[in-house]
Amino acid sequence: MAELVTGEAVALDIRVARLASRGCAVLLDLLFQLVIMNILIVGVSMATAGADDAWTTGLSLACVVAVIVGYPCAFETLSRGRTLGKLAAGLRVVADDGGPIRFRQALVRALAGFIEFWTLYSAPALIASLCSKRGKRLGDLFAGTIVIQERVPSSVFGPVAVMPPQLAGWARTLELSMLSDELAMTARQYLSRFWELRPDVRDSLGQRIADQVAVVVSPPPPGRVRPEILLSAILAERRRREEWRLAQRRAARLRRLGQSEQPPGAAPAPVPAMAMAGGPPVAPVPQGPPMPPPFSAPGPGQPRFLPPPNYGAGPYQGVLPQGPPPGPPQGQYPTGQYPTGQYPVPPQRP
Repeated sequence: MAELVTGEAVALDIRVARLASRGCAVLLDLLFQLVIMNILIVGVSMATAGADDAWTTGLSLACVVAVIVGYPCAFETLSRGRTLGKLAAGLRVVADDGGPIRFRQALVRALAGFIEFWTLYSAPALIASLCSKRGKRLGDLFAGTIVIQERVPSSVFGPVAVMPPQLAGWARTLELSMLSDELAMTARQYLSRFWELRPDVRDSLGQRIADQVAVVVSPPPPGRVRPEILLSAILAERRRREEWRLAQRRAARLRRLGQSEQPPGAAPAPVPAMAMAGGPPVAPVPQGPPMPPPFSAPGPGQPRFLPPPNYGAGPYQGVLPQGPPPGPPQGQYPTGQYPTGQYPVPPQRP
């Protein structure tokens, strides 16, 4: 994941294309170009069988240039940054500000690609991609573009934070104005990669992130809470408030449009019910059993959060950040208990 700032100064989270996927797209494009080039050269040879050799050579050279430079330039311009290889690999070329690629940028990329791929056998592109944080080759650096992954799993941008029932009442009273977008994104990435980390790494990393978040939010949690549970509750409440603000803005825009388009004396435009309320909607909190000892109030001198757990100490009441990993269930999810004994084995992801 990388952050991209648009021309309107809006930060977007994008998924930069990896070197392997870009390599597959380049190989497919080179294969298509070779096939088209051979077909054109054979057609020119047959069409100019009795013509001068210089005329035949000139037409063949024009076909080669048209395929090498015109193929990527035409496809990326007309299809908004996608060649046949990128379309098969699920990639797209965009400008550095997230906008669609222009003809000038596509031409610069195509001319640089002739040097990178056809003359120096992809060595400059490979070295530049390895040295760039966003995997840019020389053509991307010259043209001001970036290759992003267009087809991603739905879980990548899906909600990774859920509201634990035990902390729903506390989350409604949170003051989140000091929580920056960068820190929230760090917590979100931690929750999304929760099952990919080793237990010792995710415990220490979660503790550090939870300590940073606890400094900028208030009031403190109602007891000692696991870091991932605390972060999940804060991010879920933050998302709920953002959705309510978005509904308010949409309602105000609909109201202005309705007043400007309706004739005098007509009934006002309907407003979504979510935006008519005086504040963010609050879902009823399910009443469950009393909190177990991990949620009890800390005593004098005790830390606010639980230390790294003793995995053999018994069950823990909470909500998983992203649901159970693949495999047979080892406990009740998501509103039951963590399984006793060791954590479940993290899923094997490609």
